[in-house]
Amino acid sequence: MNETPPKTFLLASDFDQTLSFKDSGLVLSELLGISGFEERVAGLAHSNLVQQGGELAYLIRHDPEFRGVRREHLIEAGRLVRLKGAIPALVDFLARGTQGYRFQFFVISAAPREIVISALAGVVPAEHIYGTELEFDARSGEVRAVNRVPAGYGKVAVLDELEQRLGITPDRMIYVGDGSSDVHVMLHVNNRDGFTIAVSENRQLARIAKSTVLSDNAFSIMVPILDQVLHWQTGEIRALFESYGLTLDEWEKERTDRVKISAVPFEPAAMAAAV
Repeated sequence: MNETPPKTFLLASDFDQTLSFKDSGLVLSELLGISGFEERVAGLAHSNLVQQGGELAYLIRHDPEFRGVRREHLIEAGRLVRLKGAIPALVDFLARGTQGYRFQFFVISAAPREIVISALAGVVPAEHIYGTELEFDARSGEVRAVNRVPAGYGKVAVLDELEQRLGITPDRMIYVGDGSSDVHVMLHVNNRDGFTIAVSENRQLARIAKSTVLSDNAFSIMVPILDQVLHWQTGEIRALFESYGLTLDEWEKERTDRVKISAVPFEPAAMAAAV
């Protein structure tokens, strides 16, 4: 008898305040000694001049203080980004998959791609990261053009590209995000029977997402995926977490999963073979 091929899911995640704790634009501003970043973003949002999420790209191209940004600044800002816990464990599990299921993991962010690649170096391959694509002048190093901004409908376009390239059906798409710039892509995924997860208490997003997870640990997004998509039992979920040195200290199982996790350093070779 032929074995049933595993089901493959596309899991796409935002970066800023989804895999990290702080907006990368704020990190870049602090690195360069530029004040008032949040006020500038709020002003752009109020003017509706750019898509939500694309404010940093606009500032880099048009704001006099941000015109001094060079590629090396973006790379250094990425190194300074504080990431949520257990991202290596999350990526490892998704790469391994589980019985009957496989995952393709991608990061789709409006942050400059150089920042995201730098922040996730050694954890997520660069080819699995989509971010704002900046064109640098070869002589001055200045940003001379913004070629692509995956914000708003831009994220939908990236997701559609991945769907076609990987041959994954819409009902096997999972998207994770935190803010208003994720609304369009979440509606797109939901309308095509995919699964969406919010990782913040943004009211607009919480009404749209099929599940909300509030945790400082990136592995927490697997709780609603395993529970609601793969239909694992609670004991199986806890056992998986423990195999990665993680303990589900608290799990308030509602539409919003409030998850508290304690962890020990993750070593891939030490993972239990059971999963």
